[in-house]
Amino acid sequence: MQPPEAPAEGAREPLVTQAIAAEAAVWLALLHGPHRSRAMQRDCLAWQARSAAHRQAFERCTDTWQEVGGVSRARIQAAVAEPAHTGSLVGRPGRMALALATLCLAAVFAVMQWPGDTYGTGVGEQRLIVLADGSRMTLNTSTEVRVQLTKAKRAVTVKQGEALFEVAKDASRPFVVGVADAQVVATGTAFLVRSTPPQQEASAVFGVTLLEGQVIVQRNEGGAESALSTPIVMAPGDRLRVDRPSSKLRQSPAQARLDRPKLDQVLAWQRGVAIFDNTPLPEAIADLNRYNKVQITLADPAAMSPLRVSGSFRTGDNKAFAQAVATLFDLVVKQRDHGFELTPGPSETAPIPKEVETDR
Repeated sequence: MQPPEAPAEGAREPLVTQAIAAEAAVWLALLHGPHRSRAMQRDCLAWQARSAAHRQAFERCTDTWQEVGGVSRARIQAAVAEPAHTGSLVGRPGRMALALATLCLAAVFAVMQWPGDTYGTGVGEQRLIVLADGSRMTLNTSTEVRVQLTKAKRAVTVKQGEALFEVAKDASRPFVVGVADAQVVATGTAFLVRSTPPQQEASAVFGVTLLEGQVIVQRNEGGAESALSTPIVMAPGDRLRVDRPSSKLRQSPAQARLDRPKLDQVLAWQRGVAIFDNTPLPEAIADLNRYNKVQITLADPAAMSPLRVSGSFRTGDNKAFAQAVATLFDLVVKQRDHGFELTPGPSETAPIPKEVETDR
């Protein structure tokens, strides 16, 4: 029986959780103990075959064992793949194997390069993360989240960006997602959370869209006055958006509102597109700018804000969007150091349509 194949060169580094690493250390301890058997070897190979993360954990723990006990990874893999026999590596006294196992368990958490509890994506990148409890997070472009799993609670903070959560059911441990001054509480459900940074031209501070199940959105404990004066229980299909307070009324709290958007439109980013429905041009540009370092700007945002956009556009292709909008709104695209600038067209008498409907 041969060891599992290594992941292909150039593949993304697998996510090794602390639970998987601990299991790898236990397997090494068992294989170096006095009760090693062929069945145990087969079970270990099957465990490694479960995922690239399991294989990576076993290799890392083997390296740690080598540093502690002077045993090579090749020899340990051979011990796993070949039949047990008297006088082999695992024939060491059980006490020595147990001591090495204890050292390995201690060292693996200190030596291994953990991915940590913070995950993120770059501009235009998407990433799927499976947490130790089985929950799945799909991160959209320019997103950063912090994860902390304990025996009492599963906590995630969306610092910026957009994330889709598919929560594994666990009634004893609520799944709490913090965003801005609020928290979304669930046990087993699917929902989308988007946090908008202050510098982005968007009306909402954050939004929560419930796909299935039920969640409760409430103000953080001990938080200042906010739009969430009372907890809001959401039903599937609901979207809660908390808008920024008006700059003229800085002392007034943000406003919360519920609506029911088209879920296909909300999740369109998973297909690499952005769908707008009578969306103000500045807001549409801000949304598309999340996916590209080449930015689109407006020469006169106040004068051009009445223009509204409807249609489907490919994310990451700001040049095509700028050209389409310029053509249909009689605007001019100018090349700038930062990207593209939209300015009013050369003809002041030409009518400018109030809305563009296109599928690009």
